[in-house]
Amino acid sequence: MSPNRPVSGPPHRPEPGPAGASRVGAWEQRIERIAARIRPWSWLWPPMAFLAGVGSFFLVERQQWLGAMLTLGMLLTWFLLLSESLIGRFLAQRGYPTLPRGVTTFIAQMVHQETLFFTLPFLLATTVWTSGQALFTLSMVALAILSILDPLYYRLAERRRGLYFAFHAQCVFLVVLVTLPTLLHLTTGQSLLLALAATVIFSLPSLLHLLRPMTARRWLLMLALLPVLAGGAWAGRIWVPPASLWISGSALSPEFNVETRSPQGQLRLTPDALGDHGLYAYTAIHAPRGLREEIVHEWRHGGELIDRIPLEIQGGREQGYRAWTHKRNFPEHSAGRWRIDVMTASGQRIGVLRFRVAADTAAATLADGHINVPIGLPGLDVRRLVARSEDTTSANGQNTVDDATPSPEDSE
Repeated sequence: MSPNRPVSGPPHRPEPGPAGASRVGAWEQRIERIAARIRPWSWLWPPMAFLAGVGSFFLVERQQWLGAMLTLGMLLTWFLLLSESLIGRFLAQRGYPTLPRGVTTFIAQMVHQETLFFTLPFLLATTVWTSGQALFTLSMVALAILSILDPLYYRLAERRRGLYFAFHAQCVFLVVLVTLPTLLHLTTGQSLLLALAATVIFSLPSLLHLLRPMTARRWLLMLALLPVLAGGAWAGRIWVPPASLWISGSALSPEFNVETRSPQGQLRLTPDALGDHGLYAYTAIHAPRGLREEIVHEWRHGGELIDRIPLEIQGGREQGYRAWTHKRNFPEHSAGRWRIDVMTASGQRIGVLRFRVAADTAAATLADGHINVPIGLPGLDVRRLVARSEDTTSANGQNTVDDATPSPEDSE
């Protein structure tokens, strides 16, 4: 309306909004109606996400394409959630209507529930429960429970925005950690680095909220906190389960049949017996098909690192990639408690083998070649109920160590 128009003219009419505003508003009304219809049934979403995670966990070995599709669907929902925030700001700045906070929080809650319950089977299956990884996994279980308790979740979203953004960043960490090895065949170390980088980026809103109002000094403080946060997260990586790798069987034995890739023989682990025969450590490690990963057998005596032997594994074998190390030379005073930490190259623990060396044969561990199946999801035979895809022959590897010097032998 022209500023020179007389006041006595026709009644004032509000200026129309941006072109297409009515169309955007119509779409948002549809989304609100859909959210209202879904809300009474939202309690079904967490168990559905958990079952999808279980399905992806078991199908990744038998029907990799189906497991990858489930994982891809998981990532797509995250892109929608992240883009929703950006799109909302874009529309608001240009005068378009936006969704109510309650609707966007409800959508975010469903995505958080999907993330936590989808990734739980991977964490539960790959956690070494006798290590600090148990604390990490139980913390994720607690977050999953929080996501389904509406009063607590909405109070967090409305009143504790800094903690809410940290909650969101943790979910980003999980989805990147679990999905990338399956989709892109990245190693656990590469996936862990990307997950940590994503977590640091998505922690920025939390830091901004905690430090506001932002001043020059607080900007400098935030820039100083970011590398500290990243360094602390990397230092705690040993507490994070390798979500794509797990031990399906392990054994200790004095002999090994290379042709059948199986441990054999029996031996009481006394110092004299170890000096005469040495000891084989056998591990069968599951990994997604197409993934090549370096793992390490770390032989420790009384907590002190004695030998560190690298092995390369390939994913895709139903029984797991059968790898072994043979330690011949033990310290002169070898009595005591030993453990073999099975680690990724990035420092995440996959499993532990423990034994005791003692002069008294009654107290010494019996290395009998029996393959022990771990307790939990990896030990279940549910995968046998799923139709197999075409098998691919994967290699099996071995390394020996003599005087702490790795000496790789022929592998197929």
